[in-house]
Amino acid sequence: MTEFLETPQGRRIAYHKTEGTGPCVVFLGGLKSDMEGTKAVHLEAWCKAQGRAFLRFDYSGHGESSGTFEEGCIGDWHEDSVFSVNSLVEGPYVLVGSSMGGWQALLLARLQPERLAGLVTIAAAPDFTEDGYWANFSDGQKETLEKVGQVELPSDYMEPYIITKRMIEDGRQQLVLRDALDLPCPVRFLQGTEDTAVTTATAVRLLEHATGDDMRLTLVKGADHRFSDEQCLALIEAAVQEVSA
Repeated sequence: MTEFLETPQGRRIAYHKTEGTGPCVVFLGGLKSDMEGTKAVHLEAWCKAQGRAFLRFDYSGHGESSGTFEEGCIGDWHEDSVFSVNSLVEGPYVLVGSSMGGWQALLLARLQPERLAGLVTIAAAPDFTEDGYWANFSDGQKETLEKVGQVELPSDYMEPYIITKRMIEDGRQQLVLRDALDLPCPVRFLQGTEDTAVTTATAVRLLEHATGDDMRLTLVKGADHRFSDEQCLALIEAAVQEVSA
């Protein structure tokens, strides 16, 4: 059953928590996805079968949480993530971040390195508001963003994204690929070669930029951004197992 948290900012966060042993596995979803996605639900079932603690939740403006997507930004969702893990998880945790959730996982890792037992990202999209959206906006789109406050971007997976000026400006305060990024725990980056939302170049850039003693990138030929077929789900399980050992 869905439970709810009230954040200090007045946002209502929906979550599912499974009690269990070991470092809690925390799933961080992607942009405009929710905690009912294939990867989140599959990982929850896998953790339950192993008796592991697990947490999945919806950022504000996503899923069952309060607010609308257009109101939010990377910094808001970072606040949601921090408050959720601080309120619901005791001790160390293993972060599993998908797409934008990969960026959120890196922000959490930077903020609370002492709590990080392991990190798995799936098609991680760090800094995408700047390096993906802003860098590829036309002059016309930039002008619209300035005058109207938002632009519409088509999506391969759902209705168009509304990208706001606030999201772009806030994203610049959350960048993780510009300064030192030390990940003092086992890290596994997973990336599909047929991903049209996040390129393999982004995955390699993250691998090369971050520092840590136990870090690997796995490229899966033919896998797309969803990364949720049987083979991909098995790879996620194996990665979580590795970083938890």
